Amino acid sequence: MYRPDEAGKQGASQPAREQRAPVERGSLLDLLSSDLHEAKSGADGSATDRPAEVQHQSRDIPKASPHPADLVPPVSRAAGAPRDSYFPGLSGLSRIGVDDIIGWLRDGLIWIVLALVLCVGAALAYAMTATPRYTVYTDIVVDPSNLNVVSDDVFTTNPQRDAQLLEVESKLRILTSRNVLSRVITQMRLTEDPEFVKPSAFSSLKNLFSTKAEQQAGNELAAMRALSERVEARREERSFVVVMKVWSEEPAKAVTLSDAIVAAFEQELFQSAAESAGRVAQSLNARLDELRHNVTESERAVEDFRRKNGLQSTNDGQLVSNQLSNELNTQVLDAQQRFIQADTRYRQMNDAITQGRTASASEFESVNMTNLREQYNVLQQQIASMQRTYGERHPRLVNARSERANLESAMADEARRILDRAKADMDREQQAFSALRAKASDEKSNVFSDNEAQVQLRDLERDARAKAAIYETHLARAQQITERQQIDTTNVRVISRALPPNARSWPPRTVVLVAGGGFLGTILGISLALALGLWRYIRRPQPLAP
Repeated sequence: MYRPDEAGKQGASQPAREQRAPVERGSLLDLLSSDLHEAKSGADGSATDRPAEVQHQSRDIPKASPHPADLVPPVSRAAGAPRDSYFPGLSGLSRIGVDDIIGWLRDGLIWIVLALVLCVGAALAYAMTATPRYTVYTDIVVDPSNLNVVSDDVFTTNPQRDAQLLEVESKLRILTSRNVLSRVITQMRLTEDPEFVKPSAFSSLKNLFSTKAEQQAGNELAAMRALSERVEARREERSFVVVMKVWSEEPAKAVTLSDAIVAAFEQELFQSAAESAGRVAQSLNARLDELRHNVTESERAVEDFRRKNGLQSTNDGQLVSNQLSNELNTQVLDAQQRFIQADTRYRQMNDAITQGRTASASEFESVNMTNLREQYNVLQQQIASMQRTYGERHPRLVNARSERANLESAMADEARRILDRAKADMDREQQAFSALRAKASDEKSNVFSDNEAQVQLRDLERDARAKAAIYETHLARAQQITERQQIDTTNVRVISRALPPNARSWPPRTVVLVAGGGFLGTILGISLALALGLWRYIRRPQPLAP
């Protein structure tokens, strides 16, 4: 059986030169590699050659604490170099057991207790001094489709779901943008709130060398940074619901901040849409001046051309020359009809006079002719009666026949006067017909020239109408968009408003912090005790194997 005194005797019997062999000192890596090589060699060779009883006793050597004189540094079998004097226990790392670990924990109990106390105290101090945080949540439905107030709105709606999700993500980015946060800072005066603008040690000195504008800008920047760190928003998967999280040091202030951010978000969306519509209206108004000028020039060109060519239009859009030509044609037809009637009457009267039918012809119509015919008819009856009564040579019959001849002569004279008057009427109608026909012929040539000019006039009118239609469309659109600026069509709804929290979100409760500190202190203490025990183990010399 192996004993420490036998190891001492064996060590004493070795030659003095071998015991006093110089130790080659090199780098730490050389020492570690040498010791590990010796430990492997000892585990493969000498350890396997020794009996189990000797090996068991050798594992108990560190607990026996032999005399330093009996211990000899291990010698490397590979290179013949002495064992490292700094970490002589590296070769025995494989022999560490549960008893060694329990011993190290027992020896480092004071460190465990000290770490536990320190961590628990630190956790308790942090729980008592840490600034509390109160977090509130607000659920907002951000519909990508705006309200359809007008049929032809400025902004189009994309029905594709990917585009709608991109629209919601864009509005989600607006929710936490600087424009929205700036509105909240201005509305709630966060630049004057010490929670958001914390005074520094050199703030008073810095204010002496800076202007009021620079101080205000610095406070706004500090408030912006503080507020942006307290606001967070995310979109729920497979939905258009956005959850906004806001925390503050006071529960009521957290709720107020959340409501103010939502209101500023809605105002920002409305202002963004209004500014976009305003830019479109401004562009249209700038274009309207040019369109108005073009319409005026086109209409002036139409009127100048009409005046130059003497083209006059009626209420129904027809040229006066065409209407006058049509009326002249009608008058010519009427005059021709009257001339034909007058010529026919004249010819009939002339034939009646030639044939001696003056007394019976119906063409001779006048008051005097009617009286003469009545007298002639009465006288003719008297003559017939006297012929039957008195005979052919009776003086009264002779006188009656003389009166009849006078009446016939008077009727002939009256017929010639009526014939002359009919001839005068025929000549007058003929002259009127000729004049109207000549005038109609002249007007017809004017109509042809006016029709040729009207072709160019219609082209000018079409151009003027097209420009006027474009101008009226742009004018109506500009007025509609101007009114659209005053309408809020953003479809954003708050479905769950922020409520005051019952407890703080950070730091955790004191009990949780103390429990966590105790657990962390225990882990740190155990780790420290094990590390110190391992350090002492690898620094302690190891006995040589027999």
